[in-house]
Amino acid sequence: MIWETIYSHAKEWVKEAGINIRQSFDKTLDIQTKSNQNDLVTNIDKETEQFIISKIKEHYPNHKIMGEEGFGDELASLEGIVWIIDPIDGTMNFVHQQRNFAISIGVYENGVGKIGIVYDVVHDEMYHAFKGRGAYLNNKKMPKLESASISEAIIALNATWVMPNHRIDHHLMIPLVRDARGTRSYGTAALEMVYVAAGRVDAYISLRLSPWDFAGGAVIVEELGGIVTNLRGEKLNYLNKDSLLVAKPGLHKTIIEEYLKNGEW
Repeated sequence: MIWETIYSHAKEWVKEAGINIRQSFDKTLDIQTKSNQNDLVTNIDKETEQFIISKIKEHYPNHKIMGEEGFGDELASLEGIVWIIDPIDGTMNFVHQQRNFAISIGVYENGVGKIGIVYDVVHDEMYHAFKGRGAYLNNKKMPKLESASISEAIIALNATWVMPNHRIDHHLMIPLVRDARGTRSYGTAALEMVYVAAGRVDAYISLRLSPWDFAGGAVIVEELGGIVTNLRGEKLNYLNKDSLLVAKPGLHKTIIEEYLKNGEW
């Protein structure tokens, strides 16, 4: 029963946080930068994280918390029950567009994803999953994912990775982009992951993400039979930054073996 209650609470708190965010749209944001001029954080990011953490601490004082804005705990392991929170994934979109961003929460027990929630605040679309119980878009159960071929696939991929950059040999990505039906980029890892879950895109690739970017979406995608790994095909590191490949079954293997295996990720 404890997990049923946690699941219910998490959805309730995310919905409430979403209302607060929507009410902020006509107010002046306090916008700051973090690691660089394009790494933005606002007062709403911070307030949203603090709101969710306050709820967790009130109801589950023994649970651990990892939050993007630093109001959680310093974690050396994922032992016990850990909430991994991104209060606004896609802050640049939030600042510039007031859309294409999401609240993302993953709840893990000893490193195993139990609950995943990604809430598209503007469209009032909540993607959520409870391990072993299926995944849902609002109240509608989502179907299991089926395989897709590269030639029929839409790949979510930032254009940065197919032009000269300091992280990878961009030539490795060009054949994948050339062979796919098309590419898209939404600027928010959490939404791009659940778009794979919903069948809106067939795969998503990113080079450098933090656990709070992918913790919630991973539970949802895996519940539907999708595959979530780093670009080497390995299990993700939920304590540090990692690369990310999310894809439908079958398609994931094709991308790894035919396009990514020679890369240094």
